[in-house]
Amino acid sequence: MTDRPAAPRVPLSVLELAIVPEGGSGADAVRRTVDLAVELDRLGYARVWFAEHHLAAGVASASPAVLAAAVAARTERIRVGSGAVLLSTTSPLIAAEQFGTIAALHPDRVDLGLGRAFTPPPAAADDAPVQARASTPRPSTGPRVVDGLYVPGAPPVDFTDSALRERLLAHKRVVGASRTPSSFRDELELVLGLRAGTYRDADGHLYPSPPVEGASWEPWVLASSAGESARVAGELGLPVAANFHVSPATTLDTIAAYRAAFRPGVLAEPYVIVSADVLVADTAQRARDLARPFADWVLSIRTGSDGAIAYPQPSGAASWEDRPQAERDLVSDRVDTRIVGDPETVVARLETLQRVTGADELLVTTEAHDPADARRSFELLAQHWFAATTATADVTTPTSATPTSATPTASTGLELAAR
Repeated sequence: MTDRPAAPRVPLSVLELAIVPEGGSGADAVRRTVDLAVELDRLGYARVWFAEHHLAAGVASASPAVLAAAVAARTERIRVGSGAVLLSTTSPLIAAEQFGTIAALHPDRVDLGLGRAFTPPPAAADDAPVQARASTPRPSTGPRVVDGLYVPGAPPVDFTDSALRERLLAHKRVVGASRTPSSFRDELELVLGLRAGTYRDADGHLYPSPPVEGASWEPWVLASSAGESARVAGELGLPVAANFHVSPATTLDTIAAYRAAFRPGVLAEPYVIVSADVLVADTAQRARDLARPFADWVLSIRTGSDGAIAYPQPSGAASWEDRPQAERDLVSDRVDTRIVGDPETVVARLETLQRVTGADELLVTTEAHDPADARRSFELLAQHWFAATTATADVTTPTSATPTSATPTASTGLELAAR
């Protein structure tokens, strides 16, 4: 039997959280993240994006712009960016100025990813539970398999629970997220208008921003459902990142809504990145052993008052079979769709994810207690993924539209997600 020639694969990128392991420190996590990005550059990854999380013991990535600037200064090729700046805490102007400054020093290597974070719905009105349910990402159908890709049902997270709601509101007060965002479309158009040098307010006043005007960053939208973020990204012709690693139940709906709404704008054609939570080891058993704490970590995000805990050691994690059914129900969507195994298994599952979603690029994130295991995971994945790719030195970039449509003027919690 002859070997089948390997088909070229889509670009592979990384979403980095700067995981803080149990017993570790945030300062060490930040330093390791910058060192890791240098290695990702060498391995051939297309981009490295930094998440924005606040007040979570297990995540040190709180300032995407600062990390992106530090990494850009130490790398040669890899694109750097945000996955994403959350417009519930940072104004679109400040985000655009931060990344415009980085792009001035490192042109054509910067991505400005924007998203909206979850905000607890009002609880006073009688119809609040209905509003709350409508605001959370829900799949069009329950658990199913689509052309080999397992798509879970939505987790039973009740955002109308008064205790959970109060914890979220307390967190928001400490973060100081007091700004009231405009519509997502208005905020994106503000950013694009400032870059074009054409932004005017309702009174017709022209506002310049020297670090933003003409900036060479690429704008991105992160989306977790078929709601406003996906729709507006499509309407403005922007590229979108669909969060399979956060909300696997809704990813296919997110992409469908984006493609249905797409009109040529910043891009001439749709461009989709799909994220995935991945852990690779030399053997499947080793990968499963390293993955044991993941359920506890996700559980802390969905039930704890302080978000993600410091990432636990594998030896202290309970087995899946010994967990209460309520815990399993709450985290099974993410546990079941996490891609864990030896390199061949992981590559095959990533190929399935890419085929079913039609992704133009994949964005992987990896959590492990020992940073050396996470680093080894990225190394193994790169070796096996890029083996079938003829060239990895150049980053595939979305196709821009014509200049006239690329510069419109103005007229997204518990987990990093744009809703």
